[in-house]
Amino acid sequence: MRKNITFEELKSSDYENKTINQEIKSNLIARIRAKQAVFEGLFGYEDTVVPQLKKAIIAGHHINLLGLRGQAKTKIARSMVELLDEYMPIVKGSEINDNPYEPISKYARDLIDEMGDKTPISWVHRSQRFFEKLATPDVNVSDLIGDIDPIKAATLKLPYSDERVLHYGMIPRANRSIFVLNELPDLQSRIQVSLFNILQEGDVQIRGFQLRMPLDIQFVFTANPEDYTNRGSIVTPLKDRIGSQIFTHYPKSIALAREITEQEAKISPEDKENILIPNIAKDLLEEVAFTARKSEYIDSKSGVSARLTISAMENLIAAAKLRLIETATDKTTIRLVDFMSIIPSITGKVELVYEGEQEGADQVAKLLIDSAVESQFDNLFPRISKLEKEGEKTTYTDLIHWFENNFIELNYTDTDDEFFSTLKSIKPLTKLIEENVGHLDSQDKAFCMELVLWGLTINDKLDRTENSTAYKFDSLGINQYFNRK
Repeated sequence: MRKNITFEELKSSDYENKTINQEIKSNLIARIRAKQAVFEGLFGYEDTVVPQLKKAIIAGHHINLLGLRGQAKTKIARSMVELLDEYMPIVKGSEINDNPYEPISKYARDLIDEMGDKTPISWVHRSQRFFEKLATPDVNVSDLIGDIDPIKAATLKLPYSDERVLHYGMIPRANRSIFVLNELPDLQSRIQVSLFNILQEGDVQIRGFQLRMPLDIQFVFTANPEDYTNRGSIVTPLKDRIGSQIFTHYPKSIALAREITEQEAKISPEDKENILIPNIAKDLLEEVAFTARKSEYIDSKSGVSARLTISAMENLIAAAKLRLIETATDKTTIRLVDFMSIIPSITGKVELVYEGEQEGADQVAKLLIDSAVESQFDNLFPRISKLEKEGEKTTYTDLIHWFENNFIELNYTDTDDEFFSTLKSIKPLTKLIEENVGHLDSQDKAFCMELVLWGLTINDKLDRTENSTAYKFDSLGINQYFNRK
């Protein structure tokens, strides 16, 4: 917190009067020259979105971030606050962050005329220079720009023609700040029109008042392409006034997606200590989202948010923590059977097409998990042949034969010792794991045991049944074989 000073003291200090764009641009350039990170935490955007952002800022443009849900558009906008100076001087008491060198409100102009160099100056921290508004259909011009305040007029005994009776909206109050308007297409067209002058000339008009307020604002808009047809559009003259439109995208690799999930998921240090997550389990979780984005059951235009895997990771941890509580043990490992706990994270975050509605949300979620398992299985193990010659031995023959005389149940609530002892009792499975993924660590190998069983059931080599507490793996009986065919 910086102490208040006078205008005279400000003039004699090393403060340099700059517009907000000059401020952001100079700080950006200084970071680049010093080889410091800019826009930290935006994984996967280093070679796409971030370079475009840098150019837009250097060009002095207002920015429109266009992309599907869960592509960090708001995070990008909020990260721009770090490019502001730590403190900004204003005329003390100003509602609209008046620059003492260029006051625009009547209050600030009158105060400087009266007090001159003795005008009190206060400081605003950069954290208070970020304003955000969700564009909903009920937003009106008064909310954004301002209106006449009859109570203020009555209290001050002023006529409505006096500038002092104005109530400033969100945009004038964001003077010399970053203003983010989320979901721009949702804003009614007549309200979008009210932004024309602000973007082009930098001024506002309130209720026909003959005043010019040259506001100094860095605008950042966000929009979802789906909104253009489903709910509204950005009117052409407004788009024309936005200097740069930057397209965001989903992570292009499992590794990048994992970094995002690990950064954003809310997991306590205690849970990180007590709940081990195999690397293959982390990959599988991200694979669910990648699979969903290609699924015929899900509306690709709507997108599959990165929040799906973040929420799913939190649900996985919750399932493991519940097991710790129920078994009164100290540590546990995430298992494949735990992935049933992420179904609520899937069903609430995808938009189904007609075929998906026919299947049902829960069933689609299970199909996505199965597809993700199959993809991970194919990355690690030999492909399973759909048709085999009689008597021909494959990688999986001994394991499949083992189940002709045995079955196992994998219980969600078993302790780690009980759970993995059950898996290790299947000798052909243990041998298969060592031959194919023996280089992995012990936790990943244990997870792969489940992955193999799951992969065999997906490929109709074993039977898998589920109840409220366990999964049962058994031989595929002749009747089941023909029913599946």
